[in-house]
Amino acid sequence: MFKLPSRIVDISMPIDDAVITDPSHMRPEFRRLSHTDTIKQWQTMYEGLKPEDLPGGMASSYEYITLTTHNGTHVDAPYHYHPTMDGGKRAATIDELPLDWFCQPGVKLDFRGYDDGYVVMPADIERELKKINHTLKPLEIVLCNTRAGSRYGQDDYIHAGCGFGREATLWFTERGVRVVGTDGWSWDAPFSYTLKRWKETGDPSIIWEGHKAGMVRGYCQIEKLGNLEALPGDGFTVCCFPAKVKGGSAGWTRAVAIFD
Repeated sequence: MFKLPSRIVDISMPIDDAVITDPSHMRPEFRRLSHTDTIKQWQTMYEGLKPEDLPGGMASSYEYITLTTHNGTHVDAPYHYHPTMDGGKRAATIDELPLDWFCQPGVKLDFRGYDDGYVVMPADIERELKKINHTLKPLEIVLCNTRAGSRYGQDDYIHAGCGFGREATLWFTERGVRVVGTDGWSWDAPFSYTLKRWKETGDPSIIWEGHKAGMVRGYCQIEKLGNLEALPGDGFTVCCFPAKVKGGSAGWTRAVAIFD
């Protein structure tokens, strides 16, 4: 007999046209049809149908949505970062990735005390792992709780939180981690901080460096997670199966943390 887990924590954020979580050119657009808006559509299917024939005069409700695969909580595929991964192989799209990547023991690392725009280094990761007395194992899903989670829905959300560059990302993937996650808008440091550093240094290698690490070793990242502060450092399972978007660079997910 199937036994339900003792606790399921929702760590996803909704796809929402009211709460601002993306730059203006990427925001979703909703057109919501109520139970009375759709009566005419029902009448085209059932000739002679009158509103009063339906319980309470109500038909169905649904929504038309225009969005990208990167709105709401979503999983990025290696194809999002570059056409190739694993040193030159064709990068996998979201529908091609192994499902066992997306249901694994979870680890939460707390980076809320790190400055906005800071690029996390391997030494920082090792320090946070030591705090929870955890040694990473292959395929564990690492969730990174940054200050961005506390700014969700605020004007500065896309500029909040620390990020993870090339060195940190490769540190994870060298240890067999294939899925990481953040409550920030991006796995990398907020673009506004990277722009400032780029203007100062002229070094293009710092642009999207965490994402581009997927060229070396393919991996996935969950972006715009929520409620990570409710999780312990370990002792839970993460399920974050992405929507099966054919040839997609990402897929939406209802990510959850499961406790036995």
